[in-house]
Amino acid sequence: MISVTIDSPSQVVGPHWDDLVRRASSNVFMNPAALQAACATDFARILMLLAWEEGAGARKLVGVWALRLRKMAPFWPTVLEALPYNYAFLSSPVVDPAYVNAVIPAFFAAIDKSPSLPDVVSLHDFDAEDPSYPAMLRELAARGVTPLMLSASARPFVTPEFGVKRSGSTRKKLRQDWNRLTALGAVEVVNDRTPAGAEQAFETFLALEKASWKGEEGTALLSDSHDAAFVRRLLQNLAARGEASVALLRVGGEAIAAQVLMYCGTTAYTWKTAFCATYAKYSPGTLLIDKITEELFAGSEVRAINSCAAEASFMAQLWTGRRTMVDMLVDLGPGKSLAYRLEAGRQLGYQRLRSWRDRLRHRPSAPAPKKLSLAAPV
Repeated sequence: MISVTIDSPSQVVGPHWDDLVRRASSNVFMNPAALQAACATDFARILMLLAWEEGAGARKLVGVWALRLRKMAPFWPTVLEALPYNYAFLSSPVVDPAYVNAVIPAFFAAIDKSPSLPDVVSLHDFDAEDPSYPAMLRELAARGVTPLMLSASARPFVTPEFGVKRSGSTRKKLRQDWNRLTALGAVEVVNDRTPAGAEQAFETFLALEKASWKGEEGTALLSDSHDAAFVRRLLQNLAARGEASVALLRVGGEAIAAQVLMYCGTTAYTWKTAFCATYAKYSPGTLLIDKITEELFAGSEVRAINSCAAEASFMAQLWTGRRTMVDMLVDLGPGKSLAYRLEAGRQLGYQRLRSWRDRLRHRPSAPAPKKLSLAAPV
C-alpha cells in the first residue's frame, strides 16, 4: 500500500532520503537540504510529496516530488511548478523503480484531492528517459488527460561507458590548449569536497561570474542579493552533507575557471561554470570540465554526469551522450480550466518570443555594400 503525505521541506526526512537515493533515480534538486535553503531564504514556496510504502514493518520512503507554488502576477492563477526553485534544472521525481507504477498515480491523486493545491502542473526539464515518465503518461491517459507537449530537447549526459570523446578534433584542441596553458605556469585542478573548502571555492566562482559578461548584463548571481543569499545557503547545505563542491582550474595559483558540482546518488551535476575572460583563448571552462570528468570517473562513486545544460552548450562538444528532456503542462481537473488556458497561452507565447529572439541572433548579417569605383573607365 502506498500513502502520500504533503509536507514542508524538512531535514527530518533526511535519513529516509539517503536510503531512497541508494535505490532510486537521481535528482539533486529534490534534496531536502536544497529545498530547505529555498524556504529559509524565502526564495520559493515549496511542498514535498512523500510517497510511503505502508507495510507490516516500518514504513519506507519510496518517492519524493517537490513542487513549487508559483504565481506570475497578483491576479494570475497559482500553478504547481515541478522545478522547485529557480536554478533547478530537473523536475523529475525521485522514485524507487520497484514502486514507480504505484507511486506516480498516488502523487497525482494526492494533488487532485488536496483542496489547497491547484490542478495545473507545469513540468519543465523533465527526464523522458526516467522510469517515472512513461508511468506518468500512462496515468494521465487513464485519467483522460492529454498533456500539452511544449518542447523536447537533448541534454549532454555522460557515463564512464558512453559519451566521452576519446579522439577527434575536439580532443586534439584540448591537448593543445592544455599545453599552451602549462607554458604560463604551474597548472592544477583542485576539487576540495570539505564544507569549508567548498564554500571558499564557491566565493571564487561567484567573483569570476560577476567579473564576466554576466556581471555586465546583470545576470550574475551576485547581481541580485536575494539570488545570492539563496545560492550561498544552497551550496552550504549541500556541502555540509558532502553533496556539493567547486572544482577550480588554477594557473600559478590563480583560479581562472570554476565549476560548481552537485552530487546525488551516483550522479554528479555540473551546475554552474565561470571563467576569467583574460584566459578565454585557452578554453579554461572546457578544460576544467574535461579534467573533472576524468577525475570523477576515476573513482567508483560517480557513474553518470548530468550537464544541466542545453544541447547548444559547450559540453555538447565534449560529450556525445544525450538525455531526452521534455516540457509539458497538464490539468488534473475536469476539462481545461481557465487557469490552464491562461498558463498554456503564457508559456506558448514565451516560447514564440524565444524562438524569434534566437532566429534574430543567428540570422546571417547582410553583406556590406560594394564600394563604387571612382576610377576612369578603360
